[in-house]
Amino acid sequence: MIKIARVVHLFSAFWTLALAVLIFGDVAGRSLFNSPIPGTKEILQNSVVAITFLQLPLAIYSGSMLRTSIFADAMPPGIQKVLRTFGAILGFGVFMAVLWSTWPSFWDAYRIGEYEGEGSLRVPTWPVRGTVLVISVFGAYAYLSMIWYDWTGRLINGTEARGSLNPVKEEV
Repeated sequence: MIKIARVVHLFSAFWTLALAVLIFGDVAGRSLFNSPIPGTKEILQNSVVAITFLQLPLAIYSGSMLRTSIFADAMPPGIQKVLRTFGAILGFGVFMAVLWSTWPSFWDAYRIGEYEGEGSLRVPTWPVRGTVLVISVFGAYAYLSMIWYDWTGRLINGTEARGSLNPVKEEV
């Protein structure tokens, strides 16, 4: 699953680059030709949410989620592990709550064909809501995995899953 998290993160990075090109084109078109790219606002509005969620699983696996290291590092290793587990349980709960709250709005958006924007470009909302839904499941699974990795001694520096930041080189 860590490899999938890396691929999803890479996809979000390219999506961000594509948005930068879109913004540049919109600003250039607006400034030079008095003709912006239609639908830029709607595309950006939906993309930011999706990109943010796409980056979360790798942030979880790499130990990059918010934590107070001054407090945690002052604790003995056993207490640190308990604190990491408690934080992971809270993270799991948050993603399950997002999943629970997103499902009805995703289903409604899909069922009625909800969209944002008027005129030349109408952006459907269900793909972004579906992305939030799927990544919430992935994020919840990532937190459960981190608990497992932590209690089986498979974390690097007590925070990072193997292969999350640097690919694991397999021995031949």
